Amino acid sequence: MSSWYRWQGDTLILLLNIHPRANRDEFAGVRDERLKLRITAAPVDGAANTRLIHFLARQFGIAKRDVNLIRGDHNRAETFHISSPKKLPPDLGLSPPEGSP
Repeated sequence: MSSWYRWQGDTLILLLNIHPRANRDEFAGVRDERLKLRITAAPVDGAANTRLIHFLARQFGIAKRDVNLIRGDHNRAETFHISSPKKLPPDLGLSPPEGSP
C-alpha cells in the first residue's frame, strides 16, 4: 500500500499536494508521500477547493457531496475522504479495500 492513501472501511482517505493555477486538472504523480494534483482554478475564495471536489467526484464516479475536505482548507497539503468510490482511476494504481469483490 502507498503512503498517500488508505482505506477506512469503504472510505478512501487521500493525502494530496495541490497545485492551483495549472493548465489542466490532473493527477501528477506522488511527491513527499502525497499525491500531487494540478487544478486550473486559482486559490481565491475557495475556487480551487471547489474545482478539486468536482474533479475528484468525477474521477471516482461519485456525487460531490461524497467528497469531503478533512484537513488543509487553506493549505497545499490537504486530506480528503472519498465515500464509497464507484470507480478507481486506473492511472493511480489504487488497491481496492480488503474484502471487496
